[in-house]
Amino acid sequence: MKLSDFKFDVPKKLISLYPTENRDDSRLMVVHRKTGQIEHRIFKDILEYFEEGDVFVTNDTKVFPARLYGNKEKTGAKIEVFLLRELNPELRLWDVLVDPARKIRVGNKLYFGDSDLVAEVIDNTTSRGRTIRFLFDGNHDEFEKTIDTLGETPLLKDIIERKIEPEDRERYQTVFAKNVGAVAAPTAGLHFTPQLLKRLELKGVEVTPITLHVGLGTFRQVDVEDLTKHKMDSENYNIPANTVKLVNEALDAKKRVVAVGTTSLKTIESSVTAGGRLKESTGWTDKFIIPPYEFKIANSLITNFHLPESTLLMTASAFGGYDLVMKAYKEAIKEKYRFFSYGDAMLIL
Repeated sequence: MKLSDFKFDVPKKLISLYPTENRDDSRLMVVHRKTGQIEHRIFKDILEYFEEGDVFVTNDTKVFPARLYGNKEKTGAKIEVFLLRELNPELRLWDVLVDPARKIRVGNKLYFGDSDLVAEVIDNTTSRGRTIRFLFDGNHDEFEKTIDTLGETPLLKDIIERKIEPEDRERYQTVFAKNVGAVAAPTAGLHFTPQLLKRLELKGVEVTPITLHVGLGTFRQVDVEDLTKHKMDSENYNIPANTVKLVNEALDAKKRVVAVGTTSLKTIESSVTAGGRLKESTGWTDKFIIPPYEFKIANSLITNFHLPESTLLMTASAFGGYDLVMKAYKEAIKEKYRFFSYGDAMLIL
């Protein structure tokens, strides 16, 4: 498929700047692949579509406050540093993006607020990318606490055009968030509440985690028309043994296996046995799922409404079928569904 196949206009007013007051009061579009039927519901209605023995696979990654603001030595110029991934905990080496990049060269030092945190630029990686080494007197826990104090919630400000607020710290985490390492939330999980999870449990539905530390590559603009030439950034993942057991039992019993978000979907499709079953695995995945694609594990998907030409939309289209998902998006715009991280949800059955 081509990049232009995923081009359409989303009115700016439909890109949600804030989440719903109650997570499970978001709207839910239900798309039935077999019949092409489209329903308009509320997220908490999701209970009606599942039964005992079905399994929800969630992503338990936890977002850390990855955006820091520092000042360049001597000039005092204000620099934004976006932490991407930790390369070496002992040496405190990180891959980062800097802005404005033209002002940052190898050897420059950056100072962060009134703290003891200093960073030295040691390499250029891309036009905006740098490798930096943090200079900090303290252990790793103290270092992480300093980053947590100084950092800002890493909402994509060029899309959500407003100031980051203290409330974003809590609202940009899912109720599943446990393992720190993501620079963006697995947004389909943002709609779940403890109460909804309890009701799923009472119904006999299993909820089980994988971990995929979402990187900015998931949101990186695709700049090639031929999608087979797009290279995804690698993201670290883990699929634990208990999740493997529950998922494979559900598949054997012909129950629903629900990927909560395209990150969960990508992860479980990255570790499949020759017999079409999930296998325990830890590693890195750069899997890029576009139509057409034969899914081996998940048979249902919960996902948000994504932006045009995004890799997330492409993966959702591979799952739901390109024509049907494009029809659903057209209806979502007509019915004024809310788009992007804080937006509404779609259930594809």
